Amino acid sequence: MRQRPFEDRYTAGWQAFAARLDDLERQTTSKNALVAPLLSVAALPAAYRQLCQQLAIARSRRYSDSLLTRLNQLALRAYQQIYRAPQRRWSVVLEFLTGDFPRRVRADAKLFWLCTVLFYLPLLSMGWAVYQAPELIYSLLSPESVADLEAMYAPERIANDRNASTDLAMFGYYIHNNVGLGFRTFAGGVLLGIGVAFMLLLNGMFIGAVSGYLTARGLIETFYTFIAGHGAFELTGIVLAGVAGLKLGWAVAAPGPWSRVESLRQAAVGGVRLILGVVTLLVLAAFIEAFWSSNRAIPAEIKYTVGALGWLVIILYLTLAGRRAS
Repeated sequence: MRQRPFEDRYTAGWQAFAARLDDLERQTTSKNALVAPLLSVAALPAAYRQLCQQLAIARSRRYSDSLLTRLNQLALRAYQQIYRAPQRRWSVVLEFLTGDFPRRVRADAKLFWLCTVLFYLPLLSMGWAVYQAPELIYSLLSPESVADLEAMYAPERIANDRNASTDLAMFGYYIHNNVGLGFRTFAGGVLLGIGVAFMLLLNGMFIGAVSGYLTARGLIETFYTFIAGHGAFELTGIVLAGVAGLKLGWAVAAPGPWSRVESLRQAAVGGVRLILGVVTLLVLAAFIEAFWSSNRAIPAEIKYTVGALGWLVIILYLTLAGRRAS
Protein backbone atom coordinates (compact mmCIF):
# COMPACT_ATOMS: atom_id res chain seq x y z
CA MET A 1 0.00 0.00 0.00
CA ARG A 2 1.30 3.44 -0.90
CA GLN A 3 1.60 6.15 1.71
CA ARG A 4 -1.36 8.26 0.57
CA PRO A 5 -4.00 5.48 0.88
CA PHE A 6 -2.40 4.45 4.20
CA GLU A 7 -2.80 7.97 5.58
CA ASP A 8 -6.35 8.28 4.25
CA ARG A 9 -7.33 5.07 6.02
CA TYR A 10 -5.87 5.90 9.44
CA THR A 11 -5.77 9.73 9.72
CA ALA A 12 -9.18 9.99 11.40
CA GLY A 13 -8.07 7.48 14.04
CA TRP A 14 -4.82 9.32 14.65
CA GLN A 15 -6.67 12.61 15.09
CA ALA A 16 -9.07 11.03 17.59
CA PHE A 17 -6.12 9.46 19.42
CA ALA A 18 -4.33 12.81 19.58
CA ALA A 19 -7.47 14.48 20.94
CA ARG A 20 -7.70 11.84 23.68
CA LEU A 21 -4.06 12.46 24.60
CA ASP A 22 -4.72 16.22 24.71
CA ASP A 23 -7.52 15.63 27.21
CA LEU A 24 -5.37 13.33 29.33
CA GLU A 25 -2.46 15.76 29.41
CA ARG A 26 -4.75 18.62 30.46
CA GLN A 27 -6.29 16.47 33.19
CA THR A 28 -2.87 15.33 34.40
CA THR A 29 -1.72 18.92 34.95
CA SER A 30 -5.06 20.11 36.33
CA LYS A 31 -5.42 20.40 40.10
CA ASN A 32 -9.07 19.46 39.82
CA ALA A 33 -8.51 16.09 38.10
CA LEU A 34 -9.40 13.30 40.51
CA VAL A 35 -11.26 10.53 38.72
CA ALA A 36 -11.31 11.13 34.96
CA PRO A 37 -7.56 10.60 34.24
CA LEU A 38 -7.57 7.17 35.85
CA LEU A 39 -10.62 6.09 33.86
CA SER A 40 -9.23 7.45 30.58
CA VAL A 41 -5.79 5.83 30.95
CA ALA A 42 -7.43 2.45 31.51
CA ALA A 43 -8.78 2.52 27.93
CA LEU A 44 -5.49 3.67 26.36
CA PRO A 45 -3.26 0.56 25.97
CA ALA A 46 -5.27 -1.07 23.17
CA ALA A 47 -5.15 2.10 21.06
CA TYR A 48 -1.46 2.48 21.87
CA ARG A 49 -0.65 -1.04 20.64
CA GLN A 50 -2.54 -0.40 17.41
CA LEU A 51 -0.62 2.84 16.86
CA CYS A 52 2.71 1.05 17.45
CA GLN A 53 1.75 -1.53 14.85
CA GLN A 54 0.95 1.19 12.32
CA LEU A 55 4.26 2.91 13.12
CA ALA A 56 6.12 -0.35 12.50
CA ILE A 57 4.37 -0.77 9.15
CA ALA A 58 5.22 2.80 8.15
CA ARG A 59 8.87 2.22 9.00
CA SER A 60 9.07 -1.08 7.11
CA ARG A 61 7.56 0.55 4.01
CA ARG A 62 9.91 3.52 4.29
CA TYR A 63 7.17 6.16 4.34
CA SER A 64 8.11 9.84 4.65
CA ASP A 65 9.99 11.21 7.62
CA SER A 66 7.14 13.62 8.41
CA LEU A 67 4.68 10.72 8.82
CA LEU A 68 7.14 8.69 10.90
CA THR A 69 7.77 11.71 13.12
CA ARG A 70 4.05 12.29 13.59
CA LEU A 71 3.36 8.67 14.57
CA ASN A 72 6.45 8.48 16.76
CA GLN A 73 5.41 11.59 18.70
CA LEU A 74 1.91 10.16 19.26
CA ALA A 75 3.42 6.88 20.47
CA LEU A 76 5.79 8.71 22.83
CA ARG A 77 2.96 10.81 24.31
CA ALA A 78 0.84 7.70 24.83
CA TYR A 79 3.76 5.88 26.46
CA GLN A 80 4.25 8.75 28.88
CA GLN A 81 0.57 8.69 29.86
CA ILE A 82 0.44 4.92 30.37
CA TYR A 83 3.71 4.60 32.26
CA ARG A 84 3.85 7.96 33.99
CA ALA A 85 4.82 8.00 37.66
CA PRO A 86 1.80 7.76 39.93
CA GLN A 87 0.55 11.04 41.33
CA ARG A 88 0.86 11.73 45.02
CA ARG A 89 -2.59 10.57 46.05
CA TRP A 90 -2.78 12.52 49.26
CA SER A 91 -1.95 15.80 47.55
CA VAL A 92 -4.64 15.14 44.94
CA VAL A 93 -7.20 14.35 47.65
CA LEU A 94 -6.22 17.44 49.62
CA GLU A 95 -6.54 19.67 46.57
CA PHE A 96 -9.96 18.18 45.85
CA LEU A 97 -11.27 18.70 49.39
CA THR A 98 -9.86 22.20 49.83
CA GLY A 99 -10.78 23.53 46.39
CA ASP A 100 -12.75 21.51 43.89
CA PHE A 101 -15.44 20.16 46.25
CA PRO A 102 -16.56 23.48 47.80
CA ARG A 103 -16.47 25.11 44.35
CA ARG A 104 -18.77 22.41 43.02
CA VAL A 105 -21.17 22.98 45.92
CA ARG A 106 -21.27 26.72 45.18
CA ALA A 107 -21.80 26.02 41.48
CA ASP A 108 -24.95 24.06 42.43
CA ALA A 109 -26.17 26.67 44.93
CA LYS A 110 -29.78 26.54 43.69
CA LEU A 111 -29.96 22.78 44.14
CA PHE A 112 -28.30 23.14 47.54
CA TRP A 113 -30.95 25.54 48.80
CA LEU A 114 -33.73 23.40 47.35
CA CYS A 115 -32.40 20.34 49.18
CA THR A 116 -31.97 22.41 52.34
CA VAL A 117 -35.66 23.34 52.25
CA LEU A 118 -36.72 19.76 51.48
CA PHE A 119 -34.76 18.52 54.49
CA TYR A 120 -35.02 21.22 57.16
CA LEU A 121 -38.63 22.30 56.60
CA PRO A 122 -40.09 18.88 57.54
CA LEU A 123 -37.46 18.55 60.28
CA LEU A 124 -38.46 21.78 61.98
CA SER A 125 -42.19 21.33 61.34
CA MET A 126 -42.28 17.76 62.64
CA GLY A 127 -40.07 18.68 65.57
CA TRP A 128 -42.44 21.45 66.67
CA ALA A 129 -45.54 19.32 66.12
CA VAL A 130 -44.22 16.37 68.15
CA TYR A 131 -42.98 18.70 70.89
CA GLN A 132 -46.51 20.08 71.19
CA ALA A 133 -48.16 16.65 70.91
CA PRO A 134 -45.64 13.89 71.80
CA GLU A 135 -48.07 11.11 70.86
CA LEU A 136 -47.49 12.00 67.19
CA ILE A 137 -44.19 10.10 67.43
CA TYR A 138 -46.19 6.89 67.08
CA SER A 139 -47.14 7.88 63.55
CA LEU A 140 -43.50 7.21 62.59
CA LEU A 141 -42.21 4.78 65.22
CA SER A 142 -43.63 1.72 66.95
CA PRO A 143 -44.10 1.74 70.75
CA GLU A 144 -41.10 -0.60 71.08
CA SER A 145 -38.89 1.77 69.09
CA VAL A 146 -40.02 4.73 71.19
CA ALA A 147 -39.18 2.83 74.36
CA ASP A 148 -35.74 1.99 72.99
CA LEU A 149 -35.24 5.65 72.10
CA GLU A 150 -36.02 6.79 75.65
CA ALA A 151 -33.71 4.14 77.10
CA MET A 152 -30.91 5.14 74.71
CA TYR A 153 -30.90 8.74 75.92
CA ALA A 154 -31.74 8.13 79.54
CA PRO A 155 -29.19 9.91 81.80
CA GLU A 156 -28.08 6.68 83.47
CA ARG A 157 -27.42 5.09 80.05
CA ILE A 158 -25.30 7.98 78.84
CA ALA A 159 -23.35 7.97 82.09
CA ASN A 160 -22.04 4.46 81.42
CA ASP A 161 -18.51 4.42 80.04
CA ARG A 162 -17.76 2.66 76.78
CA ASN A 163 -14.40 1.00 76.24
CA ALA A 164 -12.18 1.59 73.21
CA SER A 165 -13.31 -1.56 71.39
CA THR A 166 -16.94 -0.50 71.71
CA ASP A 167 -16.13 2.96 70.38
CA LEU A 168 -14.36 1.42 67.41
CA ALA A 169 -17.28 -0.90 66.73
CA MET A 170 -19.69 2.02 66.89
CA PHE A 171 -17.44 3.98 64.51
CA GLY A 172 -17.84 1.20 61.96
CA TYR A 173 -21.60 1.12 62.54
CA TYR A 174 -21.94 4.88 62.11
CA ILE A 175 -19.88 4.81 58.90
CA HIS A 176 -22.14 2.07 57.50
CA ASN A 177 -25.27 3.92 58.53
CA ASN A 178 -24.21 7.44 57.43
CA VAL A 179 -22.55 6.53 54.16
CA GLY A 180 -25.35 4.12 53.29
CA LEU A 181 -27.89 6.88 53.80
CA GLY A 182 -25.83 9.22 51.60
CA PHE A 183 -25.61 6.72 48.75
CA ARG A 184 -29.31 5.85 48.93
CA THR A 185 -30.17 9.53 48.70
CA PHE A 186 -27.79 9.97 45.75
CA ALA A 187 -29.15 6.91 43.93
CA GLY A 188 -32.71 8.18 44.34
CA GLY A 189 -31.91 10.82 41.73
CA VAL A 190 -32.24 8.27 38.92
CA LEU A 191 -36.02 8.28 39.50
CA LEU A 192 -36.30 11.83 38.11
CA GLY A 193 -35.23 13.15 41.51
CA ILE A 194 -38.37 11.81 43.22
CA GLY A 195 -36.31 9.38 45.29
CA VAL A 196 -34.09 12.23 46.49
CA ALA A 197 -37.05 14.31 47.60
CA PHE A 198 -38.56 11.30 49.39
CA MET A 199 -35.32 10.54 51.25
CA LEU A 200 -34.81 14.15 52.31
CA LEU A 201 -38.41 14.58 53.46
CA LEU A 202 -38.50 11.23 55.28
CA ASN A 203 -35.22 11.74 57.11
CA GLY A 204 -36.10 15.32 57.96
CA MET A 205 -39.41 14.19 59.46
CA PHE A 206 -37.76 11.36 61.38
CA ILE A 207 -34.99 13.51 62.87
CA GLY A 208 -37.47 16.25 63.71
CA ALA A 209 -39.87 13.81 65.36
CA VAL A 210 -37.12 12.27 67.49
CA SER A 211 -35.81 15.70 68.49
CA GLY A 212 -39.25 17.02 69.40
CA TYR A 213 -40.17 13.91 71.39
CA LEU A 214 -36.98 13.75 73.44
CA THR A 215 -37.20 17.48 74.11
CA ALA A 216 -40.78 17.09 75.33
CA ARG A 217 -39.72 14.22 77.58
CA GLY A 218 -37.03 16.36 79.22
CA LEU A 219 -34.05 14.45 77.83
CA ILE A 220 -32.56 17.68 76.55
CA GLU A 221 -29.01 17.53 77.85
CA THR A 222 -28.35 13.87 77.05
CA PHE A 223 -29.73 14.19 73.53
CA TYR A 224 -28.40 17.57 72.42
CA THR A 225 -24.92 17.11 73.90
CA PHE A 226 -24.75 13.85 71.94
CA ILE A 227 -25.70 15.32 68.55
CA ALA A 228 -24.01 18.71 68.96
CA GLY A 229 -20.53 17.67 67.86
CA HIS A 230 -21.31 15.76 64.68
CA GLY A 231 -24.60 17.32 63.63
CA ALA A 232 -23.13 19.98 61.32
CA PHE A 233 -21.16 17.46 59.27
CA GLU A 234 -23.80 14.74 59.14
CA LEU A 235 -26.77 16.95 58.28
CA THR A 236 -24.79 18.91 55.69
CA GLY A 237 -23.62 15.62 54.16
CA ILE A 238 -27.22 14.42 53.81
CA VAL A 239 -28.23 17.66 52.07
CA LEU A 240 -25.27 17.50 49.68
CA ALA A 241 -26.06 13.88 48.84
CA GLY A 242 -29.45 15.21 47.78
CA VAL A 243 -27.74 17.80 45.56
CA ALA A 244 -25.73 15.07 43.81
CA GLY A 245 -28.88 12.99 43.38
CA LEU A 246 -30.91 15.86 41.92
CA LYS A 247 -28.17 16.41 39.34
CA LEU A 248 -28.84 12.86 38.15
CA GLY A 249 -32.59 13.44 38.16
CA TRP A 250 -32.27 16.66 36.16
CA ALA A 251 -30.06 14.93 33.61
CA VAL A 252 -32.76 12.29 33.04
CA ALA A 253 -35.66 14.77 32.98
CA ALA A 254 -33.96 17.43 30.82
CA PRO A 255 -31.08 15.89 28.84
CA GLY A 256 -30.75 18.88 26.52
CA PRO A 257 -28.97 18.20 23.22
CA TRP A 258 -27.66 14.81 24.39
CA SER A 259 -29.37 11.47 24.72
CA ARG A 260 -30.62 10.62 28.20
CA VAL A 261 -27.91 8.01 28.59
CA GLU A 262 -25.15 10.47 27.67
CA SER A 263 -26.67 13.23 29.81
CA LEU A 264 -26.89 10.83 32.75
CA ARG A 265 -23.28 9.76 32.22
CA GLN A 266 -22.06 13.37 32.28
CA ALA A 267 -24.13 14.16 35.38
CA ALA A 268 -22.86 11.02 37.11
CA VAL A 269 -19.24 12.18 36.73
CA GLY A 270 -19.98 15.44 38.55
CA GLY A 271 -22.27 13.66 41.01
CA VAL A 272 -19.61 11.11 41.92
CA ARG A 273 -17.16 13.91 42.70
CA LEU A 274 -19.73 15.53 44.97
CA ILE A 275 -20.34 12.18 46.64
CA LEU A 276 -16.62 11.84 47.37
CA GLY A 277 -16.86 15.04 49.42
CA VAL A 278 -20.12 13.89 51.01
CA VAL A 279 -18.52 10.62 52.11
CA THR A 280 -15.69 12.59 53.72
CA LEU A 281 -18.18 14.66 55.72
CA LEU A 282 -20.17 11.58 56.77
CA VAL A 283 -17.06 9.64 57.83
CA LEU A 284 -15.91 12.66 59.85
CA ALA A 285 -19.34 12.81 61.47
CA ALA A 286 -19.12 9.08 62.29
CA PHE A 287 -15.71 9.56 63.89
CA ILE A 288 -16.94 12.42 66.09
CA GLU A 289 -20.11 10.51 66.96
CA ALA A 290 -18.20 7.41 68.05
CA PHE A 291 -15.28 8.94 69.94
CA TRP A 292 -16.52 12.36 71.13
CA SER A 293 -20.29 12.57 71.32
CA SER A 294 -20.78 9.75 73.85
CA ASN A 295 -17.90 10.81 76.11
CA ARG A 296 -19.56 11.72 79.40
CA ALA A 297 -16.37 13.24 80.81
CA ILE A 298 -16.68 16.26 78.55
CA PRO A 299 -18.81 19.06 80.05
CA ALA A 300 -21.97 20.04 78.20
CA GLU A 301 -20.73 23.60 77.68
CA ILE A 302 -17.68 22.36 75.79
CA LYS A 303 -19.78 20.05 73.63
CA TYR A 304 -22.15 22.88 72.71
CA THR A 305 -19.21 25.17 71.93
CA VAL A 306 -17.59 22.56 69.71
CA GLY A 307 -20.93 21.98 67.99
CA ALA A 308 -21.30 25.69 67.26
CA LEU A 309 -17.73 25.82 65.93
CA GLY A 310 -18.56 22.85 63.69
CA TRP A 311 -21.38 24.81 62.04
CA LEU A 312 -19.13 27.83 61.67
CA VAL A 313 -16.43 25.68 60.03
CA ILE A 314 -18.94 24.15 57.59
CA ILE A 315 -20.34 27.55 56.60
CA LEU A 316 -16.91 29.11 56.08
CA TYR A 317 -15.63 26.02 54.25
CA LEU A 318 -18.48 25.85 51.74
CA THR A 319 -18.57 29.59 51.14
CA LEU A 320 -14.86 30.51 51.09
CA ALA A 321 -12.68 27.46 50.38
CA GLY A 322 -11.19 27.32 46.90
CA ARG A 323 -12.09 30.88 45.89
CA ARG A 324 -8.48 31.97 45.41
CA ALA A 325 -7.76 29.04 43.08
CA SER A 326 -10.88 29.72 41.05
